[in-house]
Amino acid sequence: MYDILVIGGGINGAGIARDAAGRGLKVLLCEKDDLASHTSSSSTKLIHGGLRYLEYYDFALVRKALAEREVLLKAAPHIIWPMRFVLPHQKDQRPAWLVRIGLFLYDHMGGRKLLPPTKVLKRANTDKLDPLQSEYTKAFEYSDCWVEDARLVVLNAVDAAERGAEVLTRSPCIGLERHEDHWSARIETPKGERTVQARSIVNAAGPWVDDVIGLSSKSGKNGGQVRLVKGSHIITRKLFEGDHAYFFQNGDGRIIFAIPYEAGTSTLVGTTDVPFAANKDIVEISEHEIGYLCDAVSEYFLTPVTPDDVVSTYSGVRPLYDDHSADASEVTRDYVLSLDDKDGAPILSVFGGKITTYRKLSEGVLKILSQALADMPPNWTKTAPLPGGDIADADFDGFLARMIDKYPDFETSLLTRLARAYGTRMTRVLDGATSPADLGEHFGGGLYAAEVQYLIDVEFAQSAKDIIWRRSKLGLHMTAAEIDALFVWLGQREAA
Repeated sequence: MYDILVIGGGINGAGIARDAAGRGLKVLLCEKDDLASHTSSSSTKLIHGGLRYLEYYDFALVRKALAEREVLLKAAPHIIWPMRFVLPHQKDQRPAWLVRIGLFLYDHMGGRKLLPPTKVLKRANTDKLDPLQSEYTKAFEYSDCWVEDARLVVLNAVDAAERGAEVLTRSPCIGLERHEDHWSARIETPKGERTVQARSIVNAAGPWVDDVIGLSSKSGKNGGQVRLVKGSHIITRKLFEGDHAYFFQNGDGRIIFAIPYEAGTSTLVGTTDVPFAANKDIVEISEHEIGYLCDAVSEYFLTPVTPDDVVSTYSGVRPLYDDHSADASEVTRDYVLSLDDKDGAPILSVFGGKITTYRKLSEGVLKILSQALADMPPNWTKTAPLPGGDIADADFDGFLARMIDKYPDFETSLLTRLARAYGTRMTRVLDGATSPADLGEHFGGGLYAAEVQYLIDVEFAQSAKDIIWRRSKLGLHMTAAEIDALFVWLGQREAA
């Protein structure tokens, strides 16, 4: 008998499983695909307060997200790091004084301590406006954080497993039967169908939240509250120098980010907001969205961006809580936790949410379930590092310098990537190696057999796609032949 069955292996499901396992509860997490296969690996990859949410007077969400920004930065300084955002001032949109007030609130609402405050930039005293058209003579620069979103999910799942949770990937829940004091759930695992019992269920299935509710005739009261919105991104050639990002305000009221991507080798541009009602397993960018994003950033950059500059794309579906806003951009990004316990054992469904607030969401879920699960231990995740995040004083640069000294025969670029991906656990990946030759076969892009084996043994990876697109983004840096070699090594036949 499990205390909690968590359905869904995105950021919310993984975070809930970690929190619950850390309290000593018996937890099972099942995910129908790989961890972070869908929404959680398709974000703009930011830990941020949501500056634009101030326009919708969503102060509670902004305050909560800003406070979490620094909590997460301390918990995982290897996969989360500060980034400065340049917001060019447009005279025909918001007056400068109004923007300044908004940024003053953004600086002070969340108890900012680690990140630098907003400052004003003028073309005469900075080169950060050089890539922009001449009409942009003034800008505001503020702080937020970058996150490797899929790795954040995986590290939460790893921590959950190390604290006693059972994590099943490629194992969809296919049936639910409600009893007075527990649930029976049928799970289709790669080894065959399995029936488990759980005192409670957390439905964190993201875009599939209503589908899970529909698995039982006795759990349908919370359905119909999800609104699906597709968000697409393009990855382009490198559009500008520097490690800062740009925050552009589009003429239709949406905002567009242009962010250095993959160690500055390219630029990430996004996102769109498009109502979605198609197959949730097949989510792709449209030609219209590509054109929209290119046109939006071309309004700002000196050199126009065209579809020919796009080297890759990705799209995901955001399962937002349906607050009946007419415009998809205005739908709340905050989460809603909906408990159904009137007809027997409890099922709690998660609607909406942001990567930034996943930890607070997890605490909220367990607070609600504490009514059914007696003797719930107290909150614990606020000060606990994620795997690899136990870097002294959260000083990543100092940690990297020590690793470079420790492994003199390795290229700095490889050590930097491993440090960013695994933090202090990079020594487990290297596992006593003194040179790259000790790491086994090299597939390309700095990926060696030793790292592949670690990802399989520890991080739930099963396929080449898991490894090169979610545990890393090495698929962007490997040739087709190199990727094929990885498939062959893994004994897989599917094409990349």
